[in-house]
Amino acid sequence: MKNDLILYSSQREYCDKVRGITYSYLLKNGKRPMYFTHTFGCQQNESDTEKINGMLSDMGYEKTENREEADVILYNTCAVREHAEQRVFGTIGSLVGIKRERPDVIVAFCGCMMQREEIASELSKKYKHVDLVFGPQAIGRFPENLYNCITCHERIFDVKKEKGSIVEDIPVQRASSYKAWVSVMYGCNNFCSYCIVPYVRGRERSRPPEKVIEEVSSLISEGYKDITLLGQNVNSYCNDTDSNWNFAKLLRMINDIDGDFRIRFMTSHPKDATKELIDTVAECPKICKHLHLPFQSGSNRILSLMNRRYTREQYLDLIGYARSVIPDLVLTSDVIVGFPSETDDDFNETVSLVDKVGFQGLYTFIYSVRSGTPAASMLQIDESVKHERFDRLCALQNFKATQFNSNYIGKTVKILVDGSMGNDNTLQTGRTDGNIIVNFPSCGAMPGEFIDIKIDMALNWAIFGQAINK
Repeated sequence: MKNDLILYSSQREYCDKVRGITYSYLLKNGKRPMYFTHTFGCQQNESDTEKINGMLSDMGYEKTENREEADVILYNTCAVREHAEQRVFGTIGSLVGIKRERPDVIVAFCGCMMQREEIASELSKKYKHVDLVFGPQAIGRFPENLYNCITCHERIFDVKKEKGSIVEDIPVQRASSYKAWVSVMYGCNNFCSYCIVPYVRGRERSRPPEKVIEEVSSLISEGYKDITLLGQNVNSYCNDTDSNWNFAKLLRMINDIDGDFRIRFMTSHPKDATKELIDTVAECPKICKHLHLPFQSGSNRILSLMNRRYTREQYLDLIGYARSVIPDLVLTSDVIVGFPSETDDDFNETVSLVDKVGFQGLYTFIYSVRSGTPAASMLQIDESVKHERFDRLCALQNFKATQFNSNYIGKTVKILVDGSMGNDNTLQTGRTDGNIIVNFPSCGAMPGEFIDIKIDMALNWAIFGQAINK
């Protein structure tokens, strides 16, 4: 099977037309029109927004952090949890005044939430000030949709259900000069019973390996030091093609690129995390010794209801093997508290797994009903029970994280500097190979620089130390 591949150049006609409009604006007003974008949700959404920013810049717009002065206002949305959707609707309502004062401003919403049929329908009927709505699969048509929106003065909703294609060579306006997201695939085939993602992002589509390697090589030549490979499940890379490529092979090829840089990846699904992948992490020096491997529940009964397709025992065996070949491995994970029908015994199984593994970081979420998923029709449990369990698990994880981080006291770690903390710039911060936050007194190190820090204190959320030889 071969994925549909589209080049951004197919949109060149519309890019040129919009650039003509923005040039006329420049001649009339003495400045370029501006755009404002904001992202809700995951790293994949952050990466998508960087592409949207790149296209807007390519079409002649200038970025602004003040939406009050923007000519295009765009929000990239998330559909994973109800709270994120509530925030989006609050944002939509807050834009009414801006649209009333400046009718020519383009108000746009994109992302996973917009791909939900009931959401797009509600926006169409109730929120007339929203001009442009499109889903994740329509990002490659953004120049065309924006041009039509500007010139036809009609509302455009590009949210049709489609398999999705891969659009290459989109210009990217990256948020950092030394850290970069690189998508290796899009969509998801897992259909976990609680998750809306396969319904809004489509089926798995893997980018050609040569395109991924080409993008990473270009980033390294530009001086990028920390590159994160993205996918809803990177471990199934190229399972949707007839090639003999897999994610472990892709990692080895990237590791062999010349340069001083780090490779990260997320997210991994335990059912597809192989010993070959773990051996690759162990053997390749540029791959970070950090594994984010969501377990979601410690109960086999709940895992079955979630359609996760692995057991508690298989997960623990995988962790055991990973630690045997990567002694300095840093483990983080995701867990859902309060899944439908979760009993005290089920929850205690989750608690015991967290206690046994000793994760450095745990992203703990209270189950949120997503209409259209199988779990939405299952037996829901009381909100107060969810919150009580959530608090108990967080308390345990805070203890385990402090315990884990305390092992670094007296050791020297290599970090990539991120910048300064606070208003007085007396502290700087960075991250280890294992993605652990490190704070230290300012020493003049520049963001994107590798330095060594000797650790002298640890808390559950960060470790602290002093720069060496700076």
